Amino acid sequence: MGAPSTRAADRALARPRRRAVAAAAALVALVAVGAGALLDLRTPAPRAADAPAGEFSAARAYGHVEVVAARTHVAGSPANDQVRAHVEGTLRGLGLETEVQDTVAPEAGQLSGAAGGATLARVRNVVARLPGTDPTGRVFLVAHYDSVQSGPGGNDDAAGTSAILEVARALTAGPRPRNDIVFVLTDAEEACLCGAAAFASSHPLAADGGVVLNLEARGSTGPVIMFETSRNNAALVDVFGRAAPHPVGTSFAVEIYRALPNDTDFTAFLDADFVGLNSAYIDGGAIYHTPLDTAAALDRASLQHHGDNALGLAREFGRVDLTALDSGHDATYFPVPGGLVRYPGWLILPLALLALAAVVALGWLARRRGRATGGGLAAGFGLALLPIVVAPLAAQLLWAAITALRPGYAELLDPYRPTWYRLAVLALAAAVLFAWYALTRRRVGPAALAIGGLGWLAVLGVLLAVLVPGGAYLVTLPALAGALAGLAALSTRIDGPWPVVATTLSAAVAVLILLPTVVLLFPALGMAMGGVAALVAVLLGLAALPVLDLLHPRAGGQRGLVALRARRLGALPAVATTLAAVVLAGVGLAVDRFDAAHPAPTHLMYALDAGTGQARWLSHEEDPQPWTDGYVDGVTEVTDFPGLGDAELRAGPAQAADLPAPKVQVVADTTAGGERTLRLWLVPQRPVRLATLHVDAATATVLRAEVAGRPVPVEAREGRWGFGVVFHAPPSAGVELTLTVAPKAERVALRAMDASDGLDGLPGFRPRPPGVGVVGSHSSEMLAVARTYPL
Repeated sequence: MGAPSTRAADRALARPRRRAVAAAAALVALVAVGAGALLDLRTPAPRAADAPAGEFSAARAYGHVEVVAARTHVAGSPANDQVRAHVEGTLRGLGLETEVQDTVAPEAGQLSGAAGGATLARVRNVVARLPGTDPTGRVFLVAHYDSVQSGPGGNDDAAGTSAILEVARALTAGPRPRNDIVFVLTDAEEACLCGAAAFASSHPLAADGGVVLNLEARGSTGPVIMFETSRNNAALVDVFGRAAPHPVGTSFAVEIYRALPNDTDFTAFLDADFVGLNSAYIDGGAIYHTPLDTAAALDRASLQHHGDNALGLAREFGRVDLTALDSGHDATYFPVPGGLVRYPGWLILPLALLALAAVVALGWLARRRGRATGGGLAAGFGLALLPIVVAPLAAQLLWAAITALRPGYAELLDPYRPTWYRLAVLALAAAVLFAWYALTRRRVGPAALAIGGLGWLAVLGVLLAVLVPGGAYLVTLPALAGALAGLAALSTRIDGPWPVVATTLSAAVAVLILLPTVVLLFPALGMAMGGVAALVAVLLGLAALPVLDLLHPRAGGQRGLVALRARRLGALPAVATTLAAVVLAGVGLAVDRFDAAHPAPTHLMYALDAGTGQARWLSHEEDPQPWTDGYVDGVTEVTDFPGLGDAELRAGPAQAADLPAPKVQVVADTTAGGERTLRLWLVPQRPVRLATLHVDAATATVLRAEVAGRPVPVEAREGRWGFGVVFHAPPSAGVELTLTVAPKAERVALRAMDASDGLDGLPGFRPRPPGVGVVGSHSSEMLAVARTYPL
C-alpha cells in the first residue's frame, strides 16, 4: 500500500529536517565538483626555454612564432617565401629529410561556390620526414604556414607551425620512433586548402595514407580542443585519452563540426581517406583573421597545451601498430577531472533507452509512494518544456538587444571581452528556470517537476542517440543518474539525509558533464548563438531540480502570512538572477567598448573596371559603421566582378585609379567539329593575390577546361558569367588556360580580374582612425581590377 497522501507542495524527492543545512552542503558539494571540472579545462603553465630537450617548451616555440608572424604572409607573397625559408631551414637543421613540394593544386572539394568554377593555387609545401625504425605506417603532423591577407596570423597558424617545429626538435632529441613521422607545413590553406589537397592527393609519402594530427587556432587563448576526427574513431580516441597530457575533447563537438560548413586542412586529408584528429584553441575569437592576430596576442599557455598534446600523441602513434586503428565505430567521450571518459558507440542507444525506462520507473514509483499523481506527472512533463524553449529564446533576444546598442558586434565572432556577456546569458537562463519553478512548484509539486525535467532529458537522449549519437551522453547520463537517484531516494526515508546525498550525487554527474559543455560552447559558437549555451544550462538546471528545490522553503500546509512569506522567499532566486543578468549585460557594455586596442570591425573593398573606367567602393556590412558609411550607401547586386562571387553588397562611387587589368593573351585559337579551343595566358600586370577568368554564358558554353595543364571540372553557375576559374598565388609570368567551348556568338567574351590587398594610396581613400579596425574577412581590403575581353 502507498505512503500517506501529502499536499502537492510538499511532494519532494528529498525533504530533510534541517533544510538550510542540507541546501548549503549540497550547493558546496556541487560548487566543488563544478570548480574541479572547470579547473581541468585550464591550460598548462608554459615551459621556459631551458626546459629539458625531450619536453615541449612554449618559450622555444614562441621564438618561431615571432618569425612566422612578423608580418602578413599570404600565399605567393615575398613574406611567405621568407616564412617558408625559415621553416625549411629549421627542419633541415634538425637533420630531417626535407623538401619543398612545388606544384599547382585544386581546392579541396574541387569547386569554389564563391567563384562559380574551379579554384586552384600554386602551392609550396614544406615536407620533412623522421624515419621510423620498423614502420607500420606514417604519422603526419600538419599545420599551415600561410596567413590571411588581413593579418599576420600569430595564432592562425603561426602557433600550429611553431608547435610542430618544436615537436620535431623534441622528437629528434630522443630515440627514433617505430613509425615514420612526417612534418607537413602546408601552403594556401587560407586561400583554398590547396596545399593540403596537393600533399594528400599526390605526394609520394601520402600514397599509403596514415594518421593525421592537424594543429589549428581560431582565436588567441583557451584550452586546445580536439574537435574533429575521422569516422570510426574509437581507437584514435583511445590513444588520445591515454597519450595526450591534457585531453580536452567531446564527441558532441565532433558531431557539431561535421554538421557545419567549416573546413581546415584536415578536410583535404579526410577526402583522401586518411584517419586522424583535428585540434585547435578557439577562445578570443575577436582577433581571428584580423591585423590584431599578432605574435604578441598569442597565449603561451595555449601554445604549451598544443605542443604537449601534439608531442604526446606523436610519440604514442609513433609507437603503436597503425594497422590496428580501424575500430569500426565511433566512441562517445568527454573530459572529466583526471582524464577522458569514453565508451563504445554501440552503447549509446541502449543507454538512452535505459535512461528513459528508469525515468518511467521513477514516475511509477513516485505515484505509488504518493509523491506525485498521474496528472501531476503529465503536467510536470509538459511544463518542463517551457524553460527549455524560453531560455534559449531569451538569450537570443538579449544578444539582439546588445547588438542593437553595439552594432559592431555583428561583424565579430565574439566580443573582445565576452566574459560579462556569457555570465549574463547564464544568469538569464537561471532566471527563467527559477521563475518557472517558483510559479509551478506549489501547484504541480517538486517531485512531478523533477521527474518531468528528467523525462525531457531522457527523451532528448533517445532522439540524439538516433540523430546525433555523439551528443546523446549530454542528456542520457544526467537523466539516468537522476532517475537512479530518485529511485534510491524513494526507497529510503524521505526526510532523512540519504535522499539529499543521492540527489546531490546525480546533480554532480550533470555538473561534470554539462558545465564544461556550457563553457566550451560559448567560444565555439560565439555570442550570436548564445542560446545554445543557455539551453544546455537549463538542461543542467533540470537535472539538478531536487537540489534546487532545497533553496525553496518547505511549503506544505502553510496558510496566510506564512504561505505569503514562503512564496516571496521562493521568488528570490528568480529576482536575483534576473537582476544579475541585467547588471552583467550592462557591465559588458561598459567594459567592452571599441577603442584603438579593440577597434570596431569594418569591411571595405575597391573594384575598378579598367575597360570602362568605372570604380566603386564595396562593403558587405549590413548596418555600416560610420567610417564605412562614408564610402558606401545603398545595396546593389555585384555582377560585373564574378571573381567576388554572387553577393549583394553596399556600394558607392569611387575615383578611378590608374591600375592595369590582367592581360588575356591568346596563344592558339582553333575550331573543329563545332568546338572552339582557346589556349590562353592570364597574366597579371601587378603583384596580386589571385586572378580569375570567367566566360560569358551568352557567348559560349564551356565544354572542357585545363588550368596549368591540369583538367578541371566544368560546372557553370546561373547568371551572365557561367564557368569560371580562380587561381591563387599566380606566378608573375601568368597562368596557362585551355578552354574548349561551344560558341553561341561570333566572339567569346571573357572577364578577367585580379585582386591585391591594401587600399592605402587609392584616390579618395581616408585611412581608418584609431578605434576603427578591419573585419576578419578574406575580402577585407581587397583591390580588384577587371576587364572584359571579346575574342
